[in-house]
Amino acid sequence: MSAPQLKSDSKYDDYDYPTTSPTVQSGHPGHTTPEQDAQVHQLRMQLEQAGYSERLDTLSMLRFLRARKFNVNLAKQMFVDCEKWRKEFGVDDLVRNFDYKEKPKVFEYYPQYYHKTDKDGRPVYIEQLGGIDLTALYKITTGERMLQNLVVEYEKLSDPRLPACSRKSGKLLETCCTIFDLKGVGLSRVSSVYGYVKQASAISQNYYPERLGKMYLINAPWGFSSVFGVIKGFLDPVTAQKIHVLGSGYQSELLEQVPKENLPKMFGGSCDCDGSCALSDAGPWQDPQWTKTPRWAESQPQASTTIENEPSSTISTHEPQRAPPPSSAPQEVEAAKQAPLGMGQ
Repeated sequence: MSAPQLKSDSKYDDYDYPTTSPTVQSGHPGHTTPEQDAQVHQLRMQLEQAGYSERLDTLSMLRFLRARKFNVNLAKQMFVDCEKWRKEFGVDDLVRNFDYKEKPKVFEYYPQYYHKTDKDGRPVYIEQLGGIDLTALYKITTGERMLQNLVVEYEKLSDPRLPACSRKSGKLLETCCTIFDLKGVGLSRVSSVYGYVKQASAISQNYYPERLGKMYLINAPWGFSSVFGVIKGFLDPVTAQKIHVLGSGYQSELLEQVPKENLPKMFGGSCDCDGSCALSDAGPWQDPQWTKTPRWAESQPQASTTIENEPSSTISTHEPQRAPPPSSAPQEVEAAKQAPLGMGQ
């Protein structure tokens, strides 16, 4: 019996990394039925007829179809909404030109970073929620810039991070392993953490579907598990089953998923990057053996002004200053305040 392969389209598929999913599950690349292959073709054809010509590759089509249970009409609407948002928000320009120069200062209150890989070869994404101080954060940055950074990091997860990890592991990797550290998040602030998860779920499931592999909520405060059980009811069941809520004794379970040498010391690992693990961006995407120039950089147009958007001295300590367009909806700006990067379907 021949090995499973992605049913590709020569017009749009030009991958230089493995394209067969290690997940032997219907609807995943290399494991599709003839009916699902036909649905990919149908979705792409409808989008072409609607005037779309970018991001119509087979892996992308499958992610949108899986996110909508292979309902072609719903997947088409999701894709159209995503493309509208990308244009209004200026995603292509952001990923090339955004300069988050306040990042080290922001990380003093809200570290959020990719760091090496788990045992499946996926990027590990870490957020530490216990030190969040919105009053201090909005003196350093704005809600709009936090959202811009969130989007840029999602784009860089898609390319170069995941392709580099796929090359190194020898198998297609489309998701990441997320760690949310709730240490220091007391009961009085638990509601805000729920808000983060809910808002992050909205932005990632709408615009970056099928990117969450596993999520670990560690150092969960007393009572968190039972209350989070209610929150799970609002999440897609596929997403909900990927989430693991752990207390302070999380290390043994976490180390079953993340190699000790890849996990920062503060979480029970042995990694101690020069400068800090949080700012190192260490991973296969930094290794010339596995990484390649991102497609968005290869197709870069004439150089434009770097996007900096200096924080204003008149920013309210309760509500971030909203930058002028491109911004597609008020709730997306709110998501910058509330949303960790790593949530996804």
